[in-house]
This record gives sequence, structure tokens and C-alpha cells, in this order.
Amino acid sequence: MKTHLDDPEGGGIAAPAEPGREESSRATWRERYREVRGLTEALCTPLHTEDYVIQSMPDASPAKWHLAHTSWFFETFVLKPGLAGYRGSDPHYAYLFNSYYNAVGPMHCRAQRGMISRPTVQEVHEYRRQTDEAMEGLIARASAEEWRQVEPIVELGLHHEQQHQELLLTDLKHMFAQNPLRPAYAGPRRTVHAAGPGPVRWRHYEEGVHWIGHEGGGFHFDNESPRHRALAPAFQLADRLVTNREYLAFINDEGYRRPEFWLSLGWMTVRDQKWTAPLYWEQPDGDGWREFTLRGLGELEPEAPVTHVSYLEAEAYARWAGARLPTEVEWEIAAMAEPLRGSFVEARRFHPSPDAGDGDRTAAEAGNGSEPDEAGRDAEAAELRQMFGEAWQWTRSAYSPYPGYAAPAGAIGEYNGKFMCNQYVLRGGSCATARSHFRRTYRNFFPPEKRWQFTGIRLARDVR
Repeated sequence: MKTHLDDPEGGGIAAPAEPGREESSRATWRERYREVRGLTEALCTPLHTEDYVIQSMPDASPAKWHLAHTSWFFETFVLKPGLAGYRGSDPHYAYLFNSYYNAVGPMHCRAQRGMISRPTVQEVHEYRRQTDEAMEGLIARASAEEWRQVEPIVELGLHHEQQHQELLLTDLKHMFAQNPLRPAYAGPRRTVHAAGPGPVRWRHYEEGVHWIGHEGGGFHFDNESPRHRALAPAFQLADRLVTNREYLAFINDEGYRRPEFWLSLGWMTVRDQKWTAPLYWEQPDGDGWREFTLRGLGELEPEAPVTHVSYLEAEAYARWAGARLPTEVEWEIAAMAEPLRGSFVEARRFHPSPDAGDGDRTAAEAGNGSEPDEAGRDAEAAELRQMFGEAWQWTRSAYSPYPGYAAPAGAIGEYNGKFMCNQYVLRGGSCATARSHFRRTYRNFFPPEKRWQFTGIRLARDVR
């Protein structure tokens, strides 16, 4: 999902469209456009008018702003340059709903988006309706040459909107968590009696040179390329995510009070922010932990993957556990050998689950695992669990350009490249990520102290 200090979208630019596509493909694009835009509207169905307008912190944006900004993107980068005679909506929208595109013009202060009481929620929905009408007209009537020019930007705009669908959910969660009534976004939490994922099993990977990055056709953001070779020493990767139970052991061992586990920035942040547990964990009476989710406040599920932890917390936990975080190269090497299945936003769980996490197997089918042998290897380890969906997985890799990377020219080039500083890469998607938006090569990124997204932990180890 995409974070930047200015606007947490992440990502890049679509690959160029293949020439000579049939005109009949426009019907497919029209359906794809309706599907993505419709899901955004559907995610807003549980909201009341008051829920649309609150900005609970500078990192978050009001739901109304997300709805307007995603329409502004299509209007600015597709309709105005691609539809002759298009006049656009209220000229003030270009200022109010620009996120960080300096080449397009000035923008309203991000930390004050909650002050935009006008346009109203109704007017923003009307703005979306007008944008959709114009977009469908463009898709239907653009000439073949015009369509070849605009098609990759339409595709980028749809992936951009899917990023904002994830942000919409995480921003709403943060907003509801600030309300003393602890309102639930979705229906009641289901009772879970998970047997537990069993001991961690370690998958061994031999040293080698591997191809990394996006290959072939299909959409990808520019930060996923160029494809290049990378050397990876032998390593081991845990077969599942760290659970709440395991993270609670770190807390009970005074993990938040022992500086030996923390990076300097982490220890400073723990003291300044008074962190004692992951975001959304509560211990109201000092007796038992509870966790706020999009389904409301309830008992902490011990076997569910821990989530809403920062890079700093993930790194400290890994040290405490006698392991480390994987590099993004290691993660991608492992991911390429695994079936791409998992619990994404389409499952409507809205929180990481304590089961196998692949959407297709039960906990019993996944097995309880086995302890590694003395060499730290478990050659019989089952396939990696919870690799995709559930929670974004922190890596120890700084977010930087791949060898040979160059940001695209123009305003679209601002989408990604200028944020390659002071952030860490995450992989794998989350329970709030759209499955049709995700790829194994997808590079998400956040500053190390951020934790309001669905971020979790998978451990790695060196082979000595």
C-alpha cells in the first residue's frame, strides 16, 4: 500500500501499452474501470456523512479526500489531455485534491486536508459521477491513436485508485480508533479458535545469482524495474509470519525497555512516543490484551499474525528472537517459487487471520510443522505460508532505485522516484490490498517509524 511522507501511495508508472491492441479490448477496460471505481464506493457503504470528513493525523486523509483525489487523477492525467473540449469540474479542485505533483501546480497542505469542509460529501460523489461519465465517453470514442496514448495512464489510474482503497481502510481504522466509542467499520468479529500455526519451520535457500524485478508484459510500477541480477548468500526464511503470541513474549521479556535490541532511532522513538506494544493493542485494566480492528475492539487473537508494527519494532523483535529481517532480494527469491494466493481485501476479513493465510488451505491441512535440525535446516518444510496478503512484511532493505532505474519524464515521473529516501521496503500485500493490484515484484515502502498500515514480520537467518 505505499507510503510517502507527503502522500502514502507508493508505486510508479505503467509499462507502455503494447501496440496494435484490438478495439474490442475497450469493453474490457470499461468493465475494469467500473469494477475498481465501484469497489471504492462499496468500501464507503458503512460510512455516515460525519465519517467522511475527519483527518485523525497528518499521515491519514479523510475518506472524502480519497474519493476526490482519485477522480482528480483521472481528470488531470487522462481527461484533460485526452478528451478534446473537456473543461473539467470546479477549478479549485486542482488545488484541493492534488497530492504531491509539483509539475501540475500548487496543492493544499496535506496535514490540513481535514479542514476541507467544502465541497460537501454529496458534491464529491457528484464529482466522481461526472468523472466516470467522461471517462466512459473517452474509452468509447477515442481514436485508435488517442487510445494507444491514453491506455497506459488509464491503467495506472486504476492501480492508483486501488492503492487509495487500501489507504481508505487504514485511515478509517485510525480514525475510528480515536473515537472513545470504538465504532466498528464492519460487522462483528467472528470467534476464532485456532489451534495455532505450530513452531516456525525454516526454508533453506542456497547461495546464488538471481534475476530480480518485473519481467515480461503486464502492468508494473516503474520501481519494480529494470530487471537485474543480484547475488544472495545462502539464507533461511521462516515459513510463516510472527504471531501475536510470539510478539507478546517479546513484550513480557521487557522488550520495549531493553535498549540492546533497538536501533538508535528505534530506542529514541520508543521513549519519545512511549511505545509499549503494537499500535491498536490495549490493556485497559492491566489484565489481558485487547486489539482494535475494523470490526471493533475485542480480545487479542494469540495465533493471528502481529500487525501494525513499525520497521523499528520489527527489527528489535528479530534481534530478540536471534534472527533478522529478510532483504527484499531474499523475499523475492522465495516468493517466486510460491503459488500466488492469500487473503486480500476481496476476502473482506479486514484483519490478518490466524489460519494458514493462503485463502485455500485450513490450519489442519497446513500442519503443525517441525523443529529445525542442528544445522538450522528443515528440508521437509512445507510451502511458505502467509507469503501474500494478510500483512505487509518488513525487509531490511532501504528503498532505493534498482540499477539502471530512471524516473519517467513529466509529472507522472513524480509518482515514485522522488521518494527513494529514508524509507524501507515491504513485500507481500495485506488484508487491505486488492488481489488484482498485487504482483510478486511489488515494492511497498514506508518510513521506519510508521505503523498505521497492516505491517507485520517474517524472520530470516544467515547460514553459517
